[in-house]
Amino acid sequence: MRHKPAASQDLLAQERGTIRKKWAGRLPVALLFPNRYGIGASNLGFQLVYHLANQHPGIVCERFFLPPLGLPLLSCESRRPLRDFPVILYTASFEADFLNLLAMLAESGAPLLAAERGEAAPLVIGGGVLAFMNPEPLAPFTDLFVVGEAEPVLPTILDALVEQRPRPDRAGLLRDLATTVAGCYAPRFYAPAYHPDGTLAEVKVAEGLPKRVRKVVLSEAVVAGHSRLLSPQAEFADLFLTELGRGCSRGCRFCAAGFVYRPPRLWNAEAILAALRERPADICRVGLLGMEMARPADLARISGQLDAEGCALSFSSLRADALGPELVTLLGKSGIKTATIAPDGPSERLRRVINKGITREEVLTAARTLAEQNISQLKLYFMLGLPTETADDLAEMAALVREVKAELLAVGRPKGRLANITVSVSSFVPKPWTPFQYHPFAALTALKNGLQFLRRDLGREPNVRLAADPPASALLQAVLARGDRRLGLAFGDALVSGRSWQQALAARGLTPEFYASRQRPRDELFPWETIDHGIRRDYLWAEYQRALAAKATPRCEVTRCRRCGVCQ
Repeated sequence: MRHKPAASQDLLAQERGTIRKKWAGRLPVALLFPNRYGIGASNLGFQLVYHLANQHPGIVCERFFLPPLGLPLLSCESRRPLRDFPVILYTASFEADFLNLLAMLAESGAPLLAAERGEAAPLVIGGGVLAFMNPEPLAPFTDLFVVGEAEPVLPTILDALVEQRPRPDRAGLLRDLATTVAGCYAPRFYAPAYHPDGTLAEVKVAEGLPKRVRKVVLSEAVVAGHSRLLSPQAEFADLFLTELGRGCSRGCRFCAAGFVYRPPRLWNAEAILAALRERPADICRVGLLGMEMARPADLARISGQLDAEGCALSFSSLRADALGPELVTLLGKSGIKTATIAPDGPSERLRRVINKGITREEVLTAARTLAEQNISQLKLYFMLGLPTETADDLAEMAALVREVKAELLAVGRPKGRLANITVSVSSFVPKPWTPFQYHPFAALTALKNGLQFLRRDLGREPNVRLAADPPASALLQAVLARGDRRLGLAFGDALVSGRSWQQALAARGLTPEFYASRQRPRDELFPWETIDHGIRRDYLWAEYQRALAAKATPRCEVTRCRRCGVCQ
């Protein structure tokens, strides 16, 4: 018999009383997550930073989430305002976090721009994947970025903060960290200069600092990353998350995480089982992050342990070519009714363009396998506006959806069961550090026309629903993804003045097209290249050319692969 989670499970509340007692004699640190209260509480990176900060004997860390409109921004634990905290940490994972984060920083009462803050103002330290993908739009508002993963860097930074409490010597501390601690990027010491056409000419670096800031990563985990706080208010209220590794070896050309988290690392079974042992006894659902990367032997061992403990397994997206026997067995035992397959590319040719490595036959086989495990809701995820996309590619996508439906019906009809399909479509956004960093974002008209075609073709198909994000939202993401400090300043203007972001850009002589919609040449210097991921520039350009020619590239083999430069 499976355990049932307690109805009022709230480890957040249990922490509050403990943290209130810690204020005496400790340095107060605020941790911001720029999302509505509770939605981001399940983010493992956010929870890790919170855990590391509160492990430090000289620090008390409290969380801030974006409150509902009209309500004050107060800490989760002691309900204090942000101005009470001399140090502010934030973690940003998505471009959509940018505007929310600026609004939260403004609540500190200190100047929004880092250059205008005096010694008494809070020190603002940023992290998260945006901090090592492209931190430049946030650079005008941030004193220090943690470039890479928190475990190897954050404890050293916290030590330095405690040594200089209560208010650190800002300039001296930042220079010391930027010159002596790997992964510390202090934007004030890096001054960009621009060509007359607006492109980046150079970055002038203060004497004694590295020309580029090398990302740091965790090489091995003793205990895999896992949920540390669970709450009914969170996005995954009764789900205990555990990561199986970091990064991905597949090399999908659109995926920034697959490049900025290189080299790909898969934790060993002992580290994963150690994390699973931290699961509260009354939480019976477990989510394994990075399931498609797991070794079959490790997956069999982990699944056996979970089954013995009466746990059900939860999945996000599944790779169509990764449904091995162990995973299928877990699906059947967990009673999952909803699953997602992400072909990403609408056609076979476009899946070669993006190096997805999934064929039509594998998608159909996966759909049939899932139907045999009594999946009643199947979600298919695709992108519009991929490089070289044509109308024929979209027609092939619609045909594939109908073929998937036929597979589901063939399995379900004899059992008297009809599965529903949700076709989820988003607009492709070119990201830094991917081969598509050179490629323009598709025209809004073309994206809207593609959606109209799909609605006409699939709109009347029984048991098929089309869900699509507005292309205009993707345009904003595309502008921010490859932005620079000038762009960040414009968004700061928009926050202060109440103008739209488009008006704020125009006031500074900037356009969305410059950031999102132009083709970039091979030799252009990019704002985000102050960060060093170890990835060779010529490799990304070569991969871009292979993409345009629809040529596949083999997956990473970290023991012997030397293609991109990271493992050198």
